[in-house]
Amino acid sequence: MTTSPTAPIPPGATPPGKTPPGAAAPGPAATARSSLRGSRTVTLIAMCLGAMITFLQITATVSALTTIQRDLRVDPTTVVWIPSAYTLMVASVVLSAATLGSRYGRKRMFGAGVVAMIIGAAVVAGAPTVAWVIVGQLLAGLGGALILPNSLAILGATFTDPHRRTEVITAWSAASGIGLAIGPLIAGTLLRHHQWHSVYLSTIALGLITLVVAVVGVAESRPSAARLDVPGLLLGTVAIAAAVYALIQGGKVGYTSPVVSTAWVVAVVALVAFVLVELRTSAPMLDVRLFRSASFSAVMVVGAVSLFGFTGVAILLVLFHERAQALSPLDTGWRMLVLFGAYVLVAFGAGRAIRRTGFKAPLTLGLVLGAVASFALANQGPTTSFGDRWALFALFGAASGLVVAPATAAALASVAPAQAGMASGAVNAARQVGSVLGSSVLGTLLTTTMVSDLPARLAAHQVGEPTRTAVQAAVASGANGGQPLPDPVRAAIAEALTSGVQAGLRINGIVFLVTAVLALTLIRNRPHQH
Repeated sequence: MTTSPTAPIPPGATPPGKTPPGAAAPGPAATARSSLRGSRTVTLIAMCLGAMITFLQITATVSALTTIQRDLRVDPTTVVWIPSAYTLMVASVVLSAATLGSRYGRKRMFGAGVVAMIIGAAVVAGAPTVAWVIVGQLLAGLGGALILPNSLAILGATFTDPHRRTEVITAWSAASGIGLAIGPLIAGTLLRHHQWHSVYLSTIALGLITLVVAVVGVAESRPSAARLDVPGLLLGTVAIAAAVYALIQGGKVGYTSPVVSTAWVVAVVALVAFVLVELRTSAPMLDVRLFRSASFSAVMVVGAVSLFGFTGVAILLVLFHERAQALSPLDTGWRMLVLFGAYVLVAFGAGRAIRRTGFKAPLTLGLVLGAVASFALANQGPTTSFGDRWALFALFGAASGLVVAPATAAALASVAPAQAGMASGAVNAARQVGSVLGSSVLGTLLTTTMVSDLPARLAAHQVGEPTRTAVQAAVASGANGGQPLPDPVRAAIAEALTSGVQAGLRINGIVFLVTAVLALTLIRNRPHQH
């Protein structure tokens, strides 16, 4: 934003808010539109709706995975690509999207993102094959990439008071939790009565509402006159996309396979070239000198880890309930509401808490509590009742609320106001890389552990040949024919899947503990110090 509230009024010019001499006063309708457009309240609502829709897409998709896999006969390793395609595109483009918003208008890019999200959801809703599902997810991910950094930058430009801005960003982060929370409930309700395609109608409906509110109530920021950093934009996108692709595909074909090794080389070369270009250009897309600050770098790590755990654990728990405990998507959604509800409540309160505590306390405490909850949840089994686990769900949700929202605020507080757009793009890129890592790494760990553990589980339940070989082949291919399984086979599969969930939860606990040490030792404690 380049407008200045103290700019002098040229001689003969009409002061802002006054009617020029001889001109007709604006009518009531024009006055109402003028007062609505640029309204802080309406702007906050529109940006929160945008955050909500980007995360609704994630959990609605996860809730429908079991049905999609059964209907389209998708093997487990390809199933990982359905949610990961979305986060891959978000992670790859989100940094560039922040630059495009600054150059061509944040509201314009936000609106384009909502439109892309609607189109992507429509493609998935009509998809006849898994390939079309992934294409639709990629289009929706492009929309999410345009929405996230520009909505955050619009809020940063609209709410200029530092403390008020922290509270607003916290509300924006909490809105993402609401999207995560309602995703399983909406998906479960629709799946009870309709095909899985109907799940994506919720994204289309919420997207249309978001678009209308944004068009009517959000003022456009003045585009920057700075030259667009095209080399940086392209190199940054290639570096992130290649790295994330290697992480996801490596779980399917092996991390040392030729295609994955090539992707790693491309990622490293593009990253080195990106750093060199950004150091030499006069208007960098991302000022890499910001990473000289240990606090800023640590905030980026915390931002990535926060969604690594939040997204990854959510996927693990949804799959555990639907596949190990054979619950319906709606029943699963009600259980996940405990986790997401606790997240929303704590995230809303975290903004005010930061004023008194600074950043270190909530970030470190949240990461430690998240690790404790992860390790404790790793002890659950297929027959463990929800009554014995709901408090751990609430604990993990609350812990995530202490991390996700303050990490976003800490990123913007770590830079000068003029670099807010750049910081919002960086933290969103870090968060989305963490999200795709959570869904892909933990999802892949679940799948590989399940497949390797299944033969021993089948043997323990005295499942003989040729049934044992047939079951292993069916699980590996994702094709069970929709036939009811004998009790010993069903129990063996549930136990094997549970072992995969437990492995993922333990890895998440370790990652959270290591990151807690970084937060405690490196992050600048007080907000708005530079």
